[in-house]
Amino acid sequence: MNPRPIHELVVDGDNVRLAERTLIMGVLNVTPDSFSDGGRYLAPELAIAHGLELARQGADWIDVGGESTRPGAHAVAAADELDRVLPVIRGLRRRLRSIPISIDTTKAEVAEQALRAGASVINDVSGLRFDARLAEVARRHGCPLILMHIRGRPETMQQKPFVRSLWRSLRNGLAWSIRRALAAGVRRSQLILDPGLGFGKTRRQNYEILAHLERLRGFGLTLLVGSSRKSFIQAVVAGEGLESLRRRTRGVGYGPLIQPAGAQPAAPLQIADAAAVVAAILGGAHIVRVHDVAAMLAAVRIADAVRAAHTGRML
Repeated sequence: MNPRPIHELVVDGDNVRLAERTLIMGVLNVTPDSFSDGGRYLAPELAIAHGLELARQGADWIDVGGESTRPGAHAVAAADELDRVLPVIRGLRRRLRSIPISIDTTKAEVAEQALRAGASVINDVSGLRFDARLAEVARRHGCPLILMHIRGRPETMQQKPFVRSLWRSLRNGLAWSIRRALAAGVRRSQLILDPGLGFGKTRRQNYEILAHLERLRGFGLTLLVGSSRKSFIQAVVAGEGLESLRRRTRGVGYGPLIQPAGAQPAAPLQIADAAAVVAAILGGAHIVRVHDVAAMLAAVRIADAVRAAHTGRML
């Protein structure tokens, strides 16, 4: 396990030091069709209440998104996205003065208005591929910009042929996004990289990223990982192994998952999510993006304690 590099971001005018403690980004989807919780928080009052609950549970940042990026999802108009996210961001900003709000969008128009409404971080899953003007918005506001790696678009990203050289694709794709951001005047220290688990990768490739996340340290930037509730996690929990059931060979697949009597239906997936979160942190992630903040908080603390023991630091 390598030491996690120390980085500092300026968020809402404050210097945020990243290294000793992993930050938790709580997911707040204000959409009718997100893969995990679509429709649950479409009403602004429900979304605001859930955001407040995520903060109470221990979220360091709240990531608000008004457009689903699940496999097969279609883009929505900027006006519709704004109608969904602006009331939520304004409502959260009035109640959460000290917790940064991130806007999860690929559109410069949405990011601009969200930042004016109280958001302070831009989370672009396209890595500036869908709307390069996002970098200019980030530069003018001086806010952190999350650049995620994606191949294709959500509508088709899991249908096209997958790359054979995963790490070449990751490095080249992220380097392209970084160059575009820097060319627009965004400070390098304000960039955050996300390898994009589940976005145009095979199941095995997602696990390869978690297993070798330290390979992205060469960029010298803050790393964010989002594995929460994604299909590659769910599939292995269901017993499929790294390959599909149709390609299973002796010893690759798992037997059926036996749930303890009285356990909540979501318990196995939460445990699996926690395992992925720990793997990401031990691999060097500074920020983890999760749906179940309360369930993940203990796992984050244990992973941070392991890292602290390895480096001789005290938490």
